[in-house]
Amino acid sequence: MTENTAKLILASQSPRRLELLKQVTDQFEVVPSSVEEKLDYGLPPEENARALARTKAESVAENYPHDWVIGADTLVTLDHEIFEKPVDVPDAQRILRRLSGREHFVITGICVVSPGKTLDKAVTSKVHFKPLSQEEISNYIETGEPMDKAGAYAIQGKGSFMIREFSGSRSNIIGLPIDELKILLKKTGFPATPK
Repeated sequence: MTENTAKLILASQSPRRLELLKQVTDQFEVVPSSVEEKLDYGLPPEENARALARTKAESVAENYPHDWVIGADTLVTLDHEIFEKPVDVPDAQRILRRLSGREHFVITGICVVSPGKTLDKAVTSKVHFKPLSQEEISNYIETGEPMDKAGAYAIQGKGSFMIREFSGSRSNIIGLPIDELKILLKKTGFPATPK
């Protein structure tokens, strides 16, 4: 595999992950995984995130055996409860009420499948929400922004008003921990030099 023929593929249709990956390289393709996301509630959240990322990457890599495929999955946890994307408006309200005024964890699993090696990692960041009124929650949900986000919010969008503070990787909270991804690409021998 030469530098000119090796492709980098993002196994996600998330616009946020696409924008984050552009910070690493402009040279990639998007091939969304069609895998159904199912949690294994017997596993810790970090292992769930890694397993889902690996499943997504491997499902796309089956059709691209000579390329590097990136899979990712983000979960939000609080008090041993995992929050995925809300299924509807009442679910988004429930999630945001639970996170209101509390610290929670955002865990993103990332996986790189390459021709010779598969590596994955879970990255955890901590986010502390300010207390939210029911009006603030309802107004935010009306924007539509929380409906396709794990934990029902976007730190980089309108949801930033809810954040009191965070620690760890901001790009992880958005959905793709860039520094850790660069390390995995290097360890799997990706032939291009990331930005």
